[in-house]
Amino acid sequence: MIPSVDVPPNQNGLPGIAAIEKIVGALLTFGLIASVAGIAISAIAWAVGSHSSNPHVAGRGKTGVLVSVGAAMLIGAANTLVTFFSAAGSAVQ
Repeated sequence: MIPSVDVPPNQNGLPGIAAIEKIVGALLTFGLIASVAGIAISAIAWAVGSHSSNPHVAGRGKTGVLVSVGAAMLIGAANTLVTFFSAAGSAVQ
């Protein structure tokens, strides 16, 4: 018979967990700020490309807006996604 292993994550196993949580929170904030900048820059490129009849630049602008919006969605949902998949993974027997 194979022995079972049950090692749950804990909050106090390593020193500095609070500092790491602050760093990750700052990274999330930085990512959201970068997403806003990406949307603004891509929207400008989209507008310039459309105005100057340059479909390549307009298409790149559209793509940039969509990528920036997707990144903001993923960053905003990061905690929920990790919690969901952690719970789903711990439910596997």
